[in-house]
Amino acid sequence: MYLDRLQLANFKNYDTLDVTFSNNVNCLVGNNGVGKTNLLDALYYLSFCKSYFNSVDSQNIRSGNDFFAIHGHYMLSDDKPDETVAVSCTLQKGQSKKMKYNKKSCTTFAEHIGRIPLVIVTPSDQNLILGGSEVRRKFMDGIISQVDRNYLQQLLSYQKALEQRNRLLKQFYENRYFEEDSIALWDEQLVRFGEPVVAARRAFLLDFAPRFEHYYRLIHPDAAANESPHIVYDCQLGDDHPSLADQLKESQRRDAQLQYTTVGPHKDDLDFYVSDFAVKRFASQGQQKTFLLALKLAQFDYTNERLSVKPILLLDDVFDKLDMLRVSQLVLLVGSDRFGQVFITDTQQGRVESIFRQAPNMPHKIFQVSNGALEEV
Repeated sequence: MYLDRLQLANFKNYDTLDVTFSNNVNCLVGNNGVGKTNLLDALYYLSFCKSYFNSVDSQNIRSGNDFFAIHGHYMLSDDKPDETVAVSCTLQKGQSKKMKYNKKSCTTFAEHIGRIPLVIVTPSDQNLILGGSEVRRKFMDGIISQVDRNYLQQLLSYQKALEQRNRLLKQFYENRYFEEDSIALWDEQLVRFGEPVVAARRAFLLDFAPRFEHYYRLIHPDAAANESPHIVYDCQLGDDHPSLADQLKESQRRDAQLQYTTVGPHKDDLDFYVSDFAVKRFASQGQQKTFLLALKLAQFDYTNERLSVKPILLLDDVFDKLDMLRVSQLVLLVGSDRFGQVFITDTQQGRVESIFRQAPNMPHKIFQVSNGALEEV
């Protein structure tokens, strides 16, 4: 599957746009602030029903207008040109956001997740390494949710039960009383949905970690001899820990004092290492960037295998902090048959053109972006 045509109206700094893309590599070049990342965000909307960069949808409407519209026309295969998919995301000020798949409105946004698989890499993803545990949990949950609708429903049910338990804990604190039977009802819900969530995360990491290590060495072949990248799942459940039911019961009184739930899969984390050193504290910027790219390419690989569809890959300003060897290695890798459609943004047109001179047979398009307009080079 690949995006053949994109149409925008009043989206961020784009007034109107109607453009067709290569089914392989598309490069968006231009100065900072001209709209390269905004275009990638439009593609993200069509896959995930939301912006990757701004959670307030109304702020993505072009200034002075009262709506935005994003329309994507996807080809399922070059061999079957008549098999197409149309996806639309529209927002009118004061109304709810609407998603349509082949002109049929989505009842919930969750039902659309996974239909148009997509992987995005941006400079803000550095938070995946440097930020708190919530960022890494969202990364893991987002990957699993794209390929397993049952997991997404269990996770949403767990989060709803967690909200209710936390609300009850706050009431206990404010009213200076405690009802063990009331809190036990929500404990049961957290166990019911939380244990399958943890089991799915463990199974995911067993599959995902070898893929990640493979791509780390592909991007940085010199690391094979002296670097050992790996991921550790930091979880409060397992052979060396009490059951979730026991942990929740033991923490009831403490949680009531703190007014939130202190144990459960919502506290899980992923620990990143190169050899025996924590990437967050000791890795160089180049190592961190390589680690991040390997995580995202492993996400692509995992999603591709599980859905039997190559996700669209968005690489936003990823060349910073990488030497030219690794830049070339990355572009040649994502432009190979192993991957599908790729979008790359860069401020240096010459760098992009020099890479394609190394691979003259790689199908690609280069677009110059300027003030919300695209011109094919």
